[in-house]
Amino acid sequence: MTANNHAGDHAELILHNGRIATNDPAVPFVSALAIRDKLIQASGRDDQVMAHRGPATEVVDLRGRTAIPGLNDSHLHLIRGGLNYNLELRWDGVPSLSQALQMLKAQAQRTPPGQWVRVVGGWSEFQFAERRLPTLDELNAAAPETPVFILHLYCQAMLNRAALRAVGYSRDARDPPGGMIERDKAGQPTGLLLAKPNAMILYATLAKGPKLPLEQQTNSTRHFLRELNRLGVTSCIDAGGGFQNFPDDYQVVEDLDRRGELTVRIAYNLFTQKPKEEKQDFARWMKMTAPGAGSDFYKTNGAGEMLVFSAADFEDFLEPRPELPAAMEAELGEVVTLLAQNNWPFRLHATYDESIERFLNVLEEVHRAVPIDRLGWFFDHAETISERNIERLRRLGGGIAVQHRMAFQGEYFVARYGAQAAEQTPPIRRMLEMGVPVGAGTDATRVASYNPFAALYWLVSGRTCGGLQLYPAANRLSRELALHLYTVGSAGFSGEAARKGRLLAGQFADLAVLSDDYFSIPENEIKALQSVLTIVAGRPVYASAEFRHLDPPALPVLPDWSPIAHYGGYGAPLMPARAAPRPSAACCPAHPPSAGPHDGLGGCLCWAF
Repeated sequence: MTANNHAGDHAELILHNGRIATNDPAVPFVSALAIRDKLIQASGRDDQVMAHRGPATEVVDLRGRTAIPGLNDSHLHLIRGGLNYNLELRWDGVPSLSQALQMLKAQAQRTPPGQWVRVVGGWSEFQFAERRLPTLDELNAAAPETPVFILHLYCQAMLNRAALRAVGYSRDARDPPGGMIERDKAGQPTGLLLAKPNAMILYATLAKGPKLPLEQQTNSTRHFLRELNRLGVTSCIDAGGGFQNFPDDYQVVEDLDRRGELTVRIAYNLFTQKPKEEKQDFARWMKMTAPGAGSDFYKTNGAGEMLVFSAADFEDFLEPRPELPAAMEAELGEVVTLLAQNNWPFRLHATYDESIERFLNVLEEVHRAVPIDRLGWFFDHAETISERNIERLRRLGGGIAVQHRMAFQGEYFVARYGAQAAEQTPPIRRMLEMGVPVGAGTDATRVASYNPFAALYWLVSGRTCGGLQLYPAANRLSRELALHLYTVGSAGFSGEAARKGRLLAGQFADLAVLSDDYFSIPENEIKALQSVLTIVAGRPVYASAEFRHLDPPALPVLPDWSPIAHYGGYGAPLMPARAAPRPSAACCPAHPPSAGPHDGLGGCLCWAF
């Protein structure tokens, strides 16, 4: 697996003495990599790769650590999430409601007048030891004067009294279409906002909050990128989002790309913003950009995940399945025809099989006039897609991006539809058996967490974050296959499978060295993994533990009262980097050397995520 070594062709960086997963079935693991010109130059045994060493080559001893290709989230709202990251208190990975409320109270005390405390997605009540939501009384007690907005999945938001005053929801406020403001017996809003049947009231209310100025949005985005790097993410496909306008809200990431400061590769989709004006949106954007336009770090990927508002079948398993309007077929057909005529790939939010049935009717009709099987299109989510519709999708050349939303909502799904129906939500194994391209991701940040290891744990274990066993063995994945979907599978949805996802000569030098061995640790510990050395385009972008000397200079946090300055991101106070593994000796009585590397600390870092 080595490349020829010529004079003057020495590696810039060599990693050796590791267990490096290549995603190459022929040679799944190697011990060393050589990197040059932002690409993998060679991979193989230490002695093979060391032949590429020159006088200026930097050599890093991995000390037996496991390394994997950089993780690629095929459905992440990175751009929107980055603009707001420094404003948000993260409950992702917090094990108890009491701790979450303590964090909320402390953050409210340090938040200056005029600003809010926001908890925006990434958590579920089932992760808490108490297994319940906070009450409105608890929110008001924790923050009597500072506005608090807490988003819970697609179904509801909780506001304290100060937040109700800040957004102007008084007794005279009217319920918006598709949403409900809960009221007490006197008609006063209680602070609970309900998505009935869609989440527009939740997101429109969140949008009323203060924004960061441009300089701080840039700082916020850079901190979010670093947080993703800490968790081994090196690429994503940004799925757009409501209140994420192109090109204005993309200026920060575009500037970071121009300055060479992006540390996650972003292929972005454009998400329509104007109901009944969707075709005009896409026609205008087609004059401004084109699929593939940009750089290796920042480029246009296509349209979606919202193509037309009438096709939005947002899932809220506390509510019945929404019935899409009769106008959907004509509106979706018009937009997809425009995209196909201009060779634009697209993605489409599609939760329920009943909606997917109607979407495919439209796509088949468009395909008869303008072929779409060459575009590289895909559905997002597809939790309840039927085998018949998987086959229809396959014939049209489509793929499916799956996310671990069921890890956060599985209990709700089972309560409404039953445990048997939940066993194939989504039917990932069957998708793969039928030859459909599948990529993995999170759909962070407003519903699920952005932690890829939480998603990998869900794919492998079939369990929710509350521990409920959703899937039988027949719909669970091996660790190797789950990793494949999170790397090679996702790369296919941005047309980059030949360039990323494998640690082979000629591919991007994007990888993560892990805190423990993903392939051998107990299943429940997968969700506690993080990276101790993340490399993107051949340079370290995050490093801790024994590699800390390779870490880039620290960034200040702006503003200084930001929750990120005090708590970090996903489980940061709870997730110290582990000691280097000791594969040559037993590190604890329960973990002999034959079981693979372990932390040697006599315990595990596992909790309900």
